[in-house]
Amino acid sequence: MSFFDIDERILKVGERATELATKYFERIDKITEYNQNKVLKAFIDNNVTEASFGGSTGYGYGDRGRDTLESVFADIVGAEDAIFRHNFVSGTHTICTALFGVLRPNDTMLCVTGEPYDTLLSTIGVREASGSLKEFGINYEQIDLDENGDIQLKEISNYLDKKIPKVVYIQRSRGYTLRPSLSIEKIKSVIDVVKSKDENIIVMVDNCYGEFTQKKEPTEVGADLIMGSLIKNAGGGIAPTGGYIAGRADLVEKCACRLTAPGIGKEVGSTLGHLRELYMGLFNAPHVTGEALKAAVFASSLFSLLGFDVTPTVQEERADIIQTVILKSAEGLCAFCRGIQAGAPVDAYVTPEPWDMPGYDDKVIMAAGAFTNGASIELSADGPLREPFAAWMQGGLNYHSAKTGILLAAQKMLESGIDLKL
Repeated sequence: MSFFDIDERILKVGERATELATKYFERIDKITEYNQNKVLKAFIDNNVTEASFGGSTGYGYGDRGRDTLESVFADIVGAEDAIFRHNFVSGTHTICTALFGVLRPNDTMLCVTGEPYDTLLSTIGVREASGSLKEFGINYEQIDLDENGDIQLKEISNYLDKKIPKVVYIQRSRGYTLRPSLSIEKIKSVIDVVKSKDENIIVMVDNCYGEFTQKKEPTEVGADLIMGSLIKNAGGGIAPTGGYIAGRADLVEKCACRLTAPGIGKEVGSTLGHLRELYMGLFNAPHVTGEALKAAVFASSLFSLLGFDVTPTVQEERADIIQTVILKSAEGLCAFCRGIQAGAPVDAYVTPEPWDMPGYDDKVIMAAGAFTNGASIELSADGPLREPFAAWMQGGLNYHSAKTGILLAAQKMLESGIDLKL
């Protein structure tokens, strides 16, 4: 580690953390190998060729590369159809498109994972915003998680005995909470309860941060729609922007008609030279996700040894790439993020500061020195300045550079006078 000025005591703890973390890398490698071969098979089965990367302009009629890419992704996630495009500006945009695609006035959306991620509250209408679902007469209800952060299957069952919503919505990742992310097995248990009450209920899963962390995706265990961002796992650190929606063909078409226009749907949408990046990103996604998971396990190991509470713990199986470190103070959170920034390949000289970010109630500090602006599959960390002053870290294009960034986070904390167990 001669390239970086890191205290020898931190490096020694880092060595112990590495020994502990690597015990769990074999599990990650098996999942990565399985998913990489699943992706490779989908590319081969769909006859991807050099001509698939050509792109289109204008309306994008007859863009075979775009259509093939969407068939590839649908096969990978076990869906009937998919939209996989650069046109989506974020994960929130894909979710918004899907919700408006399938919900109609007087319908009810039931979220069974408590209050959704902050930026979705405006879409729903929990937070006042122009054009929300609430403005269109769509009702929103939720079932909170229990005191341990688990889904309350009995409460869901009781609710569905009294009322049938149009959509049951599941957020796979934790957002800015400390509850566990949802495994495929847990998601399936929810779907089984819902479908046993009424098969016509549409189950939608916000799959952000969860793609390729396990061997199956929610659509392979009965979810009707999944949505996500291409500057997270599914874009493999190569896609420059975009998002996806996948699932039942009739529902995907409804979403496409929301993305473009009724009666037009998936038939249009020029790709403007982005196809090669989207294909390469998708192909690379299982490997990069595996690297991010290894970085998360190392961070969990290191900061638990340094005396901080972490979730997930080093030995827990993972269903997303997010690692939470509870830093106990605003100073600790800011120092952690400054260290992550200092270990970035881009903008390492920048000092992140908390600021009032659109869509959030508290000031948020974000560290992200990324090749793609805002890409959380690249090493990044962020958190709102509120109790318990936790950092949500995710990403890492490769484990080795991410490991250095994590050690630098500890170094910045030491320099800031934060008490570390050394």
